Amino acid sequence: MRIDVHQHLLSQPLLAALERRGAVPSLTRGHAGWTYHLAGEPDSALPFADADPRTRVAQLDDDGVDRALVALSSALGIEHLPAEQAQPLLDAYHDGAAALPRDRFGAWAAVGVHEPDPATVDALLARGFAGVSLPATALATPAAVERLGPLLERLQQPAPPLLAHPGPVAPGAGAERAGGDARMPDPAAGAGRTGASRPNGGSRTTRTSRTGRASAAAGPTAAPALPGWWPALTGYVAQMNAAWHAFLVAGRPALPRLRVLYAMLAGLAPLQLERLAARGGPAAQAAHDPLTFYDTSSYGPRAIEATIHAVGAAQLVHGSDRPVVGAAVPAADTALGHALLRVNPARLLNPTTPEALVPSAAAPA
Repeated sequence: MRIDVHQHLLSQPLLAALERRGAVPSLTRGHAGWTYHLAGEPDSALPFADADPRTRVAQLDDDGVDRALVALSSALGIEHLPAEQAQPLLDAYHDGAAALPRDRFGAWAAVGVHEPDPATVDALLARGFAGVSLPATALATPAAVERLGPLLERLQQPAPPLLAHPGPVAPGAGAERAGGDARMPDPAAGAGRTGASRPNGGSRTTRTSRTGRASAAAGPTAAPALPGWWPALTGYVAQMNAAWHAFLVAGRPALPRLRVLYAMLAGLAPLQLERLAARGGPAAQAAHDPLTFYDTSSYGPRAIEATIHAVGAAQLVHGSDRPVVGAAVPAADTALGHALLRVNPARLLNPTTPEALVPSAAAPA
């Protein structure tokens, strides 16, 4: 089975729940789709087609993919909301994801990090979710990883894996970095940008916040507007690097049987191995960790080849991040395509399946 491990698809229950909110994160419906309102991000559009399961199944067929795993985009900031706000949105996400066609879609479960409850993980895994996703902002330091230790313990083999996904970019998000409080960022934060990073499939627009504040302040002292790609190339990359290093320090020693998947090649953190070694860090352990995987979302051949040289082809899996970006699907009839689409996802998701036992040594190492 050819698997895309990283897509997003907002279902009707979650769309409706976000439309009902009067504060970020929220959606408003327009004639062609919805508009996202997020803390610290410009507004962005979600076309109707991107939330239509039938359209998305046709897209899978066009991509030559048999099944995709959808995730809640942690960039929305839902997991960082106070529990009483997060839980209705998380319930809506899970109910909608569970109703998608099972033969074409699976889903990553999502949990709140404000008051993390390990029992929630058990309940979600019992419903058949492929694993659990967490925002990288909740894994950004060794202390943050230790704080989530009881929850992560539930994911050690033979349990399903963890997905680390970029979180919200606004100042204050993932505040456990400063002491354990995972409060939501200030809704007015992040003004001063034009364009959007498309956190879950939105197209680029100019932001006007829910409070009516324009994104670019007038006057000679206004900060220069930042381009729409700014969060994805700065905040997201930095988050993934921090989460990768934090797990290396505090996660892997405490959780030796946890399979973990990093979105977007962990922000190319494996390419820091030489620098890590030069500074006395555990580079050898990081380079030879068979339970750490990297999806290829938003990266192309050069970055993929460089990461393969750092950690080996056996640790990479195909993730497109659709509909946010449309990454090219590797040719399934090549050694590398076979590894990224079939063998390695099987090792990540269910290492006891026959497909997972096929060696991927034929792929470039």
